[in-house]
Amino acid sequence: MPFISLEDKHLTVLNLFTTDTPEKQDSLIEEMRKIVDAAAYDGWMNSTVHAGVDSLGTANFIQWRSGEDLERRYEGEEFKHRTLPVFGEITTSIRLLQNEVAYTLTSDALDGRVEVGPHRDDYTVLGVFSVTDDGQDEAIDALGKGQDFFTEVPGFRSHVVLKGLRARGLDGKFVVSYSQWDSKEAFDSYRDQAPEQQSAARKEAQNRVRAVSTADPYINSYTVVHSRSAGE
Repeated sequence: MPFISLEDKHLTVLNLFTTDTPEKQDSLIEEMRKIVDAAAYDGWMNSTVHAGVDSLGTANFIQWRSGEDLERRYEGEEFKHRTLPVFGEITTSIRLLQNEVAYTLTSDALDGRVEVGPHRDDYTVLGVFSVTDDGQDEAIDALGKGQDFFTEVPGFRSHVVLKGLRARGLDGKFVVSYSQWDSKEAFDSYRDQAPEQQSAARKEAQNRVRAVSTADPYINSYTVVHSRSAGE
C-alpha cells in the first residue's frame, strides 16, 4: 500500500472531482476503479480512490515517478478522448493537482509512517488552500509546523502538507492538507471546538493561513475505497 514521506520525493497527484447525486458518485468510483485496475503507465506507482463523505465527489491520490511521466499520460489519446469526456459527463468540477510532500506529522501510534489504503479505517479530511503568489511558503509553515499541536488532539492519526506545483482546473498558487483521523466524530469534535476553547497555537495558525489566502478553502472528508500499486 502507498506510504507518504518527505524522503521519497515522488510527484503526488490529487485528482479531485465533485458531483451532484449519489448515483454519479457511484459512477465516478466505478470509472476510477477501472482505470486504476488497468493502469500500466510508465512512471505510475500507485493510485488510491477516496469517496466523498461530507460532500459528493471523489479524490484519487496518485504517486508518480516524475512530472514528465504524468505529462505523457495527459498527452495520450486515451486520456484526452476517453477519460476526460467520461468524467466530464458525471462531474460538476475537475481539479488535477500536482504536488510535492512538504511536511508530515503522525501520532505516536504510527511512529512516523503515513500509510494510505482501504485496509485502514481512516476518516480522511482534505483541504485545498488557494494562496497569494508570495504566500505559499507561509501557508505551508502555518499548516505544517504551526499545527504540531495535532499530536495532542484526541483521535488524530496523521497530517500531511503538500506544496502545489501546477494544476488543471485551479488557478494560482495553492497548498493541500491531507489528514487522517480515528473517526468522523473525532474530527468533528476538533473542528467544532468553540473559539474560547481553542488553543493559542490553533488560532495563530488559522490567522496566518487566512492572511495569505485568496479564497475560502475547499474542504471535504473521505473514506478510502480502493487502491492498487504497480506490479500488483
